[in-house]
Amino acid sequence: MPVLALDIGGTKIAAALVSDDGEVLRSSRGATAADPWPVCASLLEEVRGDTVVDGVGVGSGGPMEWPSGRLSPLNIPGWRDFPLRDRLAETYPGVPVRVHNDAACVAVGEHWRGAGRGVDDLVGMVVSTGVGGGLVLGGRLVDGASGNAGHIGHVVVERDGPECVCGGRGCLEAVARGPAVVAWARERGSSALDGVQLAALAREGDAVAVAALERAGAAVGVGVASAAALLDVRLVVIGGGFASGGELFWGPLQAAFARHAGLDFLAGTRVVPAKLGGAAGLVGAAALVLAGDRYWSAD
Repeated sequence: MPVLALDIGGTKIAAALVSDDGEVLRSSRGATAADPWPVCASLLEEVRGDTVVDGVGVGSGGPMEWPSGRLSPLNIPGWRDFPLRDRLAETYPGVPVRVHNDAACVAVGEHWRGAGRGVDDLVGMVVSTGVGGGLVLGGRLVDGASGNAGHIGHVVVERDGPECVCGGRGCLEAVARGPAVVAWARERGSSALDGVQLAALAREGDAVAVAALERAGAAVGVGVASAAALLDVRLVVIGGGFASGGELFWGPLQAAFARHAGLDFLAGTRVVPAKLGGAAGLVGAAALVLAGDRYWSAD
C-alpha cells in the first residue's frame, strides 16, 4: 500500500501520496504559516483522498528531538518543541509514523531512487530557506546521537562571517541560505525581493546578483569539500531552490570544491544536483516507512 509523505520547510510545505516503489502518485503544496500544523493536516488529507495508507513519513527542517519527532526548526519560529510525530500518530492511528530531518530525507530519497542509487556513501544537501544535510554511509542513513547528523549548514565557511540563526558566526547557512543571499544583494543595491528574482537578475547580467550567487555557490563548495574530506564519500547530492540556479551557482561551487578537495582520495568524488528535484525530500520521507530496514533505526 502507498504511504503519505510530508516535506516541511521554512517557506513551503509539500505533501504526497507515494507508492511502495517510490513513485509520487499525488502531491500538493502550500506556504509555511506561523503555525504550520493546519497546513500539514490539510495537505495530507488532500493527497490521501479515500486511499488506505500504510504509514506516514516526514522530513522537516531541524533541529529536532529524535526519534520522538518534537520539532524546533530554526526557520520556523512558531514551532518550538512541537510534538509532530505524536500529533500525526493521533491523526493516523495504527500505522507507523516516522519523522526525520528534511535534508536527511533528501539524502535518503536520492540514495533510494535518485542520483545516489548504487552508491554506498553520500552526503545529501538542501540549499533553500535553510541549508541542511544528511548522511548515508555504508548504504544506511546515519542518525547521530540525537538524530541530527549531517547538519552541514553549520560548518563554518567564513570565520568572521555573518551571524547565523544558530547563534554562531560564519556558518554555511548564514552565507548561502536563500534569504541571506538576497539580503546580501539588497545591501549592495539589488532590487530582488526573493531568490527567484535574484536568479532572474543574475541571468540578465546584473553584477550584484551574479556576485551574490557566486558567493553562495563558492561557500557551498567550501563546505562540501570539508564534509567530503571528513566523511570520505563518493557523492554529494544537492537539492533545494538554489540547486536549480544554473551555472551562475554551480560554476563557483564546483570551482571552490575542486580548489579545496585536494586530497588524493577525493579525486573521484562528484557533486551533482538532486536527480529527483523537488520530490527528493518527499520520496525520502516515504522511504523512512517503505525502506525502513536501511533508513530507520529507532523502532
